[in-house]
Amino acid sequence: MAGKELSPQPVCMNLRMMWAWALWMLPLLCRFGLAVLPAKPENISCVFYYKKNFTCTWSPEKEANFTWYKVKRTYSYGQKNDICSSTSENGASCSFFLPRITNPDNYTIQVEAQNSDGIIESDITHWRLDYIIKIEPPNIWSVEPVLGIKRMIQIKWKRPVLAPVSSILKYILRFRTVNSTDWMEVNFTKDINRDETYNLTGLQAFTEYVVVLQCAAEDSRFWSGWSQEKMGTTEEEAPLGLDLWRVLRPAKVDGRRTVKLLWKKAKGAPVLEKTLGYNIWYFPENNTNLAETTNTTNQQLELYLGDKAYWVSVISYNSLGESPVAVLRIPAIDEKSFQCIEAMQACLTQDQLLVEWRSSDPEVDTWVVEWFPDLDSEPSTFYWESVSQARNWTIQQDKLQPFWCYNISVYPIWQDQVGKPYSIQAYVKEGIPLSGPVTKAENIGVKSVTITWKEIPKSQRNGFISNYTIFYEAEDGKKFSETVNSSILQYNLESLTRKTSYTVQVMASTSAGGTNSTQINFRTLSISILEIGFITSLIGGGLLILIILTVAYGLKKPNKLKHLCWPDVPNPAESSIATWHGDDFKDKLNLNGIDDSLNMEGDRILKLCSAPRDLIDKLVVNFENFLEEVSTEESGKGQETILGGEKNEYVTSPYRPYCSLGKTFTEPPISTEALPRKPQYLCSGMPEGVCSEAGEQLLSSAQSLGPDHLCEDGTPNPYLKNSLATREFLMSEQLPDQTK
Repeated sequence: MAGKELSPQPVCMNLRMMWAWALWMLPLLCRFGLAVLPAKPENISCVFYYKKNFTCTWSPEKEANFTWYKVKRTYSYGQKNDICSSTSENGASCSFFLPRITNPDNYTIQVEAQNSDGIIESDITHWRLDYIIKIEPPNIWSVEPVLGIKRMIQIKWKRPVLAPVSSILKYILRFRTVNSTDWMEVNFTKDINRDETYNLTGLQAFTEYVVVLQCAAEDSRFWSGWSQEKMGTTEEEAPLGLDLWRVLRPAKVDGRRTVKLLWKKAKGAPVLEKTLGYNIWYFPENNTNLAETTNTTNQQLELYLGDKAYWVSVISYNSLGESPVAVLRIPAIDEKSFQCIEAMQACLTQDQLLVEWRSSDPEVDTWVVEWFPDLDSEPSTFYWESVSQARNWTIQQDKLQPFWCYNISVYPIWQDQVGKPYSIQAYVKEGIPLSGPVTKAENIGVKSVTITWKEIPKSQRNGFISNYTIFYEAEDGKKFSETVNSSILQYNLESLTRKTSYTVQVMASTSAGGTNSTQINFRTLSISILEIGFITSLIGGGLLILIILTVAYGLKKPNKLKHLCWPDVPNPAESSIATWHGDDFKDKLNLNGIDDSLNMEGDRILKLCSAPRDLIDKLVVNFENFLEEVSTEESGKGQETILGGEKNEYVTSPYRPYCSLGKTFTEPPISTEALPRKPQYLCSGMPEGVCSEAGEQLLSSAQSLGPDHLCEDGTPNPYLKNSLATREFLMSEQLPDQTK
C-alpha cells in the first residue's frame, strides 16, 4: 500500500467542480450586489373619518420601482388584526372600511413595502380613534340681525349629521365685511343639548358681513372643513360721522379765494350707511354773527371766502338721525403754517404702496394724507385719508392706476392747526414711455452741434425719466452715444467731422426701458462763423492800418498827398507860348480869326485821339526846346514840310504824349496835340496864305482819317493826366523860314 502512487484523475475532477460552482455563484453575487430595496415607510399619519373609513398615509409618496404595500392593523384593543393592501401606483395610502371600524378603540399600524429586490417594514405606531376623528362641516342656514339690538347679527346652523351624538363639538367662527379681505375669528363650544346659534356682537351698524363656520370633536385634533359662506347685514343707525378736508385755491385780485370742501364717511363707518343729505355752515373766526348755512346731497362744496380765517362745520343725516359734527378751520391767507415733517419716502411692498415720513415734533400724532394723479391738467378728484398714532400709510395697488404718477402729500394736524405739507411723487407700476422726446438740432457748427429736446408729457411718461441717451451716427457709419441725467434737456456734441451729415435720436428711459425719438438729420459746416470773422477782421485790420498810414502820411506831407489824389491839369490858355518872341508874336496871333467850324473839327479830332492813362503828366510841353529846334531850320524847308514834304524829322519833347498814327497819315498832327483847340498857334511867324493852306490840309487829312487811324489805342484826352514821359513832334527838314 505504501508503495502505491496517487492517481492524478481525482485531483482534476475536484478542480473542475470548483470552477463550475464559481461560475454558477457569480450571477447570484452580482444580483445581490445590485439589489435596491424599497424606501422604509415613515411619517405615518392616520385619520378616522366618522362613519366612513380609517385611512393611513406615509412617505415617500412615490417609489422609483413598482412596490407592494401591506398595512398591518390590530384592533379591538389588540384582539384582532387584518391587512390592507395597495401599490405604489395608487399612492402611499391605504383605507379600512366599515363594518371593520370600531369606536372607541386603539389601533396599531405597521406598513410593509416590498419590491422585486426585497422587503422592508416601518416602525409600529399606535392610534386612539377619539383623537383622530374628523367630522363633516356644519351647515349655516341663517345670518340675521336681531330686532332692536344694534350692531349684532345672529348665526344659526345645523349640527353635522356625521358626528358623534353624545360628544361636545368645538367651533371656529370667521367673519369679515363684504369689502374686506381680513378675517376675524371667534372660538366657542356647543354640546348636544344646546341650540346651534351664536350672536355676533360689536359690529358696525348697517354693514354686510360674510360668515363661515367649522367644527371638531372635543378631543380630536382634526377640524372639519369650512362651511359655505353666508352673508348678513346689521341694523341701520344714524350716520356715524364724517372726515372733512379742504383744498385751498389762490387768492384773487379782490382778496377773496375759493375753498373746495371735501368730506366722506369717517374711517370705520358702516359700508352701507345711508345718508339723505349734508348740512354745512361757516363763519369768520372773529365774528360768529356772519354765519352762513347751506345744504347739499353731494360730498363736496365750493365756498367763496375772504382772506380771514374761517370755521366750517358739516353733518350728515338720514331718517334715524344726524351724525356728529365734523369741524375744520380754514387758515387766513397771510397765516404761516408750522412745519415738522423732515423727510418722506414711498416704496412698494408686495401688493401695497407704503409711505413713511419722519417728524421733528413728537407731539404731533394726527396726519392727513392727500393724493391725486399728476396730470397735465388740474385733477378733478382729490383723495385723502386721516392717519392717527402712526407715521406711515399704506394703500392697495389696485386702488391706484398703473403707469400714473401720483402726487402724495402729508399734512401734520395739531389741534385745529394744519401744518405745511411734505410732498413726493410715486408710481405703483412703471412702463416704457409711450413716445420719445421731440428733438431738434441747433447752433450747427464745423465740429459741434447743440441737440435740444422737450420733456415728454406727463400722461405719456409711464414712469420717472431716469436719463436721456443721445445716439448719433455719421454718414460713414460710425456710431456714438452720450447719456445725461433727466434734468438736462440739451447737449453739445463735440469732436464732429467738418462738412459731414449726421443722424440723431434721443432716447428717454425709465426703470422699465426706453423709447427713442424720431430721427433728425443735420450737416456740419465747412467753415465756421469764427473763421469768417477772423478772416474779415484780418482784412479789415489791414485796411484800417492802410488808412491810418495814409492819413498819417497826408498829415506829414499834405501837398504831396493832394498832388497824388488831385493832380494839377495845365491850362493851355496860360501857356508860355505867347511869350516866345515878345509882343510881335502876340500881335500876329489872331485867336478869333479862325472859323468856328474849325474849332468844332479840332475838338472832334482831339477827342478821337485819346491819350493813354499816363498822358496827363506828358501834357506840359517845353516850348523853349521846340522853338530852338524850329529856329535852326530854314524857313523854306519848313514850308515844304508843312505843305507835304517827304522828309520829316521827329523832335522829341519831354512832354509829348504818344499817339500812334495810321499808315496813310504822315503829316504831323501838331495842331491837334500841341494846341488845345485853336490851330492858329502853329501859324505864328508864317505868311498868311501858307498858314491857311496848311490848316486846310491838316483839317482835310484829319477828316479823311477815322478815329481808328488817329489813335489806335483809344487813349483819353491828354489834358486829364500829368506825366513825366517825353513827347514827340514831327518836324520837317525843310521847315520854311517863315516859321521863325
